[in-house]
Amino acid sequence: MDATYCFTTVHFRATLTRVAAERPSATLAARLDRLFRTFRRPDHSEYTHDELARAVARRGGPTISATYLWQLRTGRRDNPTKHHLEALADFFGVSPAYFFDESAAERIDRQLELLAAMGDARVSQIALRSHGLSSASLEAIRGIVENARRLEGLPDDDER
Repeated sequence: MDATYCFTTVHFRATLTRVAAERPSATLAARLDRLFRTFRRPDHSEYTHDELARAVARRGGPTISATYLWQLRTGRRDNPTKHHLEALADFFGVSPAYFFDESAAERIDRQLELLAAMGDARVSQIALRSHGLSSASLEAIRGIVENARRLEGLPDDDER
């Protein structure tokens, strides 16, 4: 393990602890719970801790158990590695900064409020991942969605 990694990990954990101390609602547990409550399975139920652990493994992420996820989500553990948070952020489609950067968390929380209102986790994840793309990329995505709707016989926007 090199010195840069050690410093980054220590700095990352210190930042996470400082942010949580400054604003209790900004705890890792509260943010992780919000992600679980916002991003749902296709049947609209929450992902289980076991499902998330398996998904992280399938994506080549670090080893993480369902029990450890439960402990993080309930606040019984609050010092995950940078790699664990990156894997969780990747699964939920948010920036890892959500867990330790207050301004990023506020911005993402606003997006999550909108996404929760949208209801379907798959639609929400596409919308969240699209944030920050260029106009040309957004237009290309819109075209793909319109083509898929046409292929599936769904009405155009102006027909609703």
